[in-house]
Amino acid sequence: MASCAMTQKVNMKTESENITIINDEPMARHTSWRAGGVAKRYVQARSLEALASYIASLPENENLLWIGLGSNTLVRDGGFNGTVIATQGVMTQLELLDDSTVYVGAGVAGAKLAKFCSKHHLTGAEFFAGIPGLIGGALAMNAGAFGGETWPLVIEVETLNRKGEIRRRKASEFKYDYRHVEGLMDEWFVSATLKLKKKQEKNNTIDIKQLLAKRAASQPTGVASCGSVFRNPEGFYAAQLIEDCQLKGKRIGGAVISEKHANFIINDNCASAADIEYLIELIQKTVKDKHGILLEPEAKIVGDVKNDS
Repeated sequence: MASCAMTQKVNMKTESENITIINDEPMARHTSWRAGGVAKRYVQARSLEALASYIASLPENENLLWIGLGSNTLVRDGGFNGTVIATQGVMTQLELLDDSTVYVGAGVAGAKLAKFCSKHHLTGAEFFAGIPGLIGGALAMNAGAFGGETWPLVIEVETLNRKGEIRRRKASEFKYDYRHVEGLMDEWFVSATLKLKKKQEKNNTIDIKQLLAKRAASQPTGVASCGSVFRNPEGFYAAQLIEDCQLKGKRIGGAVISEKHANFIINDNCASAADIEYLIELIQKTVKDKHGILLEPEAKIVGDVKNDS
């Protein structure tokens, strides 16, 4: 990928012992696609308590975007007119509650959870090693990989609402499906309690290594992408549908469909968010025209279209 020079700007920054607030923060710095406009405010709290207090102080109609590693988010070039809540570095608790139950904060990386479970001889969480994001995002979209999914492991969760209140909710209060979760309205996940299984062997590190090797062999790694762009339609693989349309290598501006895996769009040459979104729309139209199937993005697209006038 070409090196993209980002305009350096001294942003208004407010910092205290408990929280940092940056105005007009470029979201290209915080998303794995390395593209997109600025957020009106970017907030990094030092603790859940500080974050809860800050959210309670915001107007009820304030637009909020929670972001972890930014691996499934595209912020349009016109920016995000609201507050971005950064979860990386906060809500990082990871604890073994008993011999098969794990408490994990929303700010814990999927790979760290997988390794933790392996260390404690638990099985069922290996697939998290293939999820390039944090647990909060995995809970929000029922993230999965290698045939595993997040929500079948969940016993209960803790959520934070706009009033700054933390609620404990049973898994039965939510409905989940493939890459989809229902049950939240102005609430955000801050932790989960997971039920796993004990493994008879001493460890399952080898399982994780095998899964990661499988991913590296079939997917582009070390590039600016969001992972899989589209959900797999029932009975089909999105990548195969895209490949059947001979779209591998198709480029719009700096965005290109991976030659290695057709369900990946790579920022190959300083792509704008618009380049990426146009390519997403082209894929959708082409697949719909040929196969009669409308692909649904896994990636969340937010923010305003840039006005060039």
